[in-house]
Amino acid sequence: MTETFVVVGGDAAGMSAASKAKRDDPDLAVVVFEKGEWVSYGACGLPYYVKGEIQSLESLVSVTPEEFREQRGIDLRTGHEVVSIDPDERTVTAESESKTVVQSYDHLLLATGAEPVMPDIEGTEREGVYTLGSMSDGKELREYVARARDGESFSQPDRGPACQYLEDCTGPVGIVGGGYIGLEMAEALAEHEFEVHLFQRGERVLTQFSEQTSEKVATHLREQDVVVHLESDVRELAGDDGGGGRDGNGGGGGGRDGDGNGGGGGGRDGDGNGGGDGEDGTGEVDSVVTDDESVSVDMVLVGTGVTPRTALAEAAGIECGETGAIATDAYCETNVADVYAAGDCAEATHTVTGEPAYVPLALTANRHGRAVGQTVTGTPTDGGTIAGTAAVKTFDLEAARTGILDHDDARAAGFDPVTETVDAKSRAGYYPEGGTVTVTLCADRDSGRVLGASLVSEYGEGAVHRSHAIVGALEEDATVFDLENYDLAYAPPFNTTWDPVLVAAKVLSGTLRDA
Repeated sequence: MTETFVVVGGDAAGMSAASKAKRDDPDLAVVVFEKGEWVSYGACGLPYYVKGEIQSLESLVSVTPEEFREQRGIDLRTGHEVVSIDPDERTVTAESESKTVVQSYDHLLLATGAEPVMPDIEGTEREGVYTLGSMSDGKELREYVARARDGESFSQPDRGPACQYLEDCTGPVGIVGGGYIGLEMAEALAEHEFEVHLFQRGERVLTQFSEQTSEKVATHLREQDVVVHLESDVRELAGDDGGGGRDGNGGGGGGRDGDGNGGGGGGRDGDGNGGGDGEDGTGEVDSVVTDDESVSVDMVLVGTGVTPRTALAEAAGIECGETGAIATDAYCETNVADVYAAGDCAEATHTVTGEPAYVPLALTANRHGRAVGQTVTGTPTDGGTIAGTAAVKTFDLEAARTGILDHDDARAAGFDPVTETVDAKSRAGYYPEGGTVTVTLCADRDSGRVLGASLVSEYGEGAVHRSHAIVGALEEDATVFDLENYDLAYAPPFNTTWDPVLVAAKVLSGTLRDA
């Protein structure tokens, strides 16, 4: 009898699992339920779509629904929201506009993704307040920017360029949150002559990176005329309460990986049709109010992180871990037999600590989804650990991070952390081009084990690619003494004889030896 593999969520983890399972076992019935209309898309590219570097929203789609159905033989049902799971009966119930479907399963994958953490700020439902993580968010935001100048209604074409509208836009905008999305959107909007105000609650942007990286990025943002408001606790998105809500669907949204597995959800409260009554704070936003000031804006983007979508799982008795995401074993299986979870809704094991961690990123979703696809077709596959490796570009800088950098986190994991920071040339000193790479490297005092690193350089000078050597060290439990002897490539156009990573390792190993 043919078995059935049901997947809830049609983005990175879900479609990776569905595709791999169908490829490994063509006789397996694979059914995917996706709440929205988009599947297998790269939400990480949305800031560049809004900026205009990417001309078509459809270019962010890796595989279309039609290709999944016709070429891969996957029963993909878009516009279907799974509303309940019955583990005893091994069924899921899904609803569409026209009907309710009860589908049985032999294996089930939850890839329901993440949704934006909406901060406790008054006025987040106002017209002109956006999140960015889903395809509908990107489309809506680009439409806003396009009509912001002429005040006329505008419908973004399904295909073709629209950046000519962006080029005509000016005006003050606010970004709440100094993480990946906040920085990428600051660049996207500033490049089109918006006056950009970035509000960060803490003392620095990119809090998961080193202080040195954060400081360089904040300085560079100011050099690009972005007004950076640090230690700025936003209290209200104020405005005119006489207006109505935006006509159109509100947004889902996801995280840095953007994968938003499962689609929809999050963000604003949905339809936004019709108008406010003067009492409910749904008029147009016109200022960002903090403890210290009120800054006039025409639009606000909220990018304050994400939280895993777990309600469906919890209602079915599927356990979540201490991180708040769905708990799984090494094979991505939950506490319920034959029910798996992967992507932005699930925990993973941290490479350095060996403990559960929640770091929603695209590669993790794709890799773990693929592993589940292999497991359900008879080849149990470990999803692998994560080091929290991430990268970001902001204007003319690139930055990367991996592992553990925060000393409190390292101590909580049983380490005694020591950190050193070096500035080193990216290419041979006599070569006519090049820049500086700043490397912050952290290791355990007793064992010398590499714990993590943060790197920043001019764009194109290799901070991101150099971080890969440190990822390798983390995966192999290498010491800083091992790392300083890595045989990294050298040629004047690409590097110095001693790569900046090797320089950092040499300095840190000297500190440990002298301790």
